[in-house]
Amino acid sequence: MANRFTTLGRFPTTRLRRNRREDWSRRLVAETRLSVDDLIWPVFVQEGWNRRTPVESMPGVDRLSIDLFVEAAKEARDLGIPAVAVFPETDPKVKTPDGREAYNPDNLVCRSIAAVKKAVPDIGVVCDVALDPFNSDGHDGIVRDGYVQNDETLEALVKQAIVQTEAGADIQAPSDMMDGRIAAIRKALDDKGHVHTRIMSYAAKYASAFYNPFRDAIGSSGTLKGDKKTYQMDYANSDEALREVGFDIEEGADMVMVKPGLPYLDIVRRVKDAFGVPTYAYQVSGEYAMLRGAAERGWLDWDKVLIETLTGFKRAGCDGILTYGAVDAARLLKSR
Repeated sequence: MANRFTTLGRFPTTRLRRNRREDWSRRLVAETRLSVDDLIWPVFVQEGWNRRTPVESMPGVDRLSIDLFVEAAKEARDLGIPAVAVFPETDPKVKTPDGREAYNPDNLVCRSIAAVKKAVPDIGVVCDVALDPFNSDGHDGIVRDGYVQNDETLEALVKQAIVQTEAGADIQAPSDMMDGRIAAIRKALDDKGHVHTRIMSYAAKYASAFYNPFRDAIGSSGTLKGDKKTYQMDYANSDEALREVGFDIEEGADMVMVKPGLPYLDIVRRVKDAFGVPTYAYQVSGEYAMLRGAAERGWLDWDKVLIETLTGFKRAGCDGILTYGAVDAARLLKSR
């Protein structure tokens, strides 16, 4: 069978390099556009006042006290970034096996949300729905007899989503990969009258080695017992991801996410082609750390590889990207 490109011209009559010759021409024929509107900025929060603590395994990323988080949200808003995502470093003293601090309406996350929405009401706030920042064993769900309990965990996740929504969060983002969590959270939100609260499901989240710096940032790396392979996806699987995404859409997800990002762009493409729904990917902590760490050693140009990789996400089919480089990317895009 003839390839559809075989009849489109031949050298020397056709020279594809003509359109690459000048910057203006390259811009005219560009197939993919990266915009500040595509960015979500994940931010780590901590207790205290006027407190900024570097995350050693993520160069350039700090944990921020709530007052500094508010200032960061203002900066993001001024750069045109549509939304921030909040992740807490929870005090170990309040971590328990059942992760009950997750649904304390006065927890660090809820206070952070309320402060940002009061000071910067026109920026979106995305909230993780999972127990790992609050569990004393570092798992995303409640562990009984060495196994993460699905249905018991759902009850906690529902409570967590409700208190975060009532604090002012715009998007609930369940990241735990428990079965049935989207349906449970959607029903609970609707029953409480929160019909406009969006759900961005981590619909295809893989059991990945690229999450370690994130666990350092939220303080769960030292507490995690075992691994998460019984509930997060096997990185060898692709068809299973489509089943997961399909279930979550059917259960009421408004947007879906693939996580991690760069090693899973084939999954992004399959999801977008199969479902056509708003599709996101997370450039996770390990991806960020590799690029930023190499740049600090002079091996890569941070500005160039950041924009190149984010454009790759867009080319694969992403409607948006969660990236720790969102502020840097927004500045670079603004200066073009």
